[in-house]
Amino acid sequence: MLKSIIPVVCSESIKEGPMEHEHIHWLGHASFRIEDAGKQIYIDPWKVADSMPRADVILITHAHFDHYSPQDIEKLRQEGTVVLAPYDVAKSIKGARAVEPSQVYDVNGTRVFTIPAYNLGKKFHPKENKWVGYVVALSSGQRIYHAGDTDAIPEMRKVECDIAFLPSGGTYTMTASEAAAAANTFGPKAVIPMHWGDIVGSKEDAEEFGRRFKGETIVKVPERR
Repeated sequence: MLKSIIPVVCSESIKEGPMEHEHIHWLGHASFRIEDAGKQIYIDPWKVADSMPRADVILITHAHFDHYSPQDIEKLRQEGTVVLAPYDVAKSIKGARAVEPSQVYDVNGTRVFTIPAYNLGKKFHPKENKWVGYVVALSSGQRIYHAGDTDAIPEMRKVECDIAFLPSGGTYTMTASEAAAAANTFGPKAVIPMHWGDIVGSKEDAEEFGRRFKGETIVKVPERR
């Protein structure tokens, strides 16, 4: 099913050259804010500053505390905010929509595709939990992939995106070298390394990723306010 849905994320091509990423805000760890034509899309908000804009869409990848933070969700929610999360998380959030891997969802006009996210040979993120990453199709045609907490799984090879957020800190997810090898396989135009600098991983991991990845690596500074 993945093979059939991912290539149709968008039909508008992105121009060649360095990827535009000013609309992408890394909030630290695996937390991101994406601006899209006036919409505020958050993925795994954690330790979010009080000054952050309220959310139109919140995407949660899985149940671990550094990805699912009820306090941060409530801080960002406003009337009309749509929250998507795997079933074990969604059942704890009033009004949330439960998602499963390898599906497509329309979120107030934004197409969101769910990608499996799990460990290979580690116990932290079992496949049977049905946790996810997301491909978000922006109004510009740009496709953004947040991999969630995952190893270099076979399903990742079928993802088509312009920018990928890949965990690179090791221990619970891919190491920098494993993440770069995975990215070289499915070929995003640019990667923002994540899941470093808090709990596990360091800037050196992000830089190591950049040395090994054949595309553009964007190492961002976390926005804490």
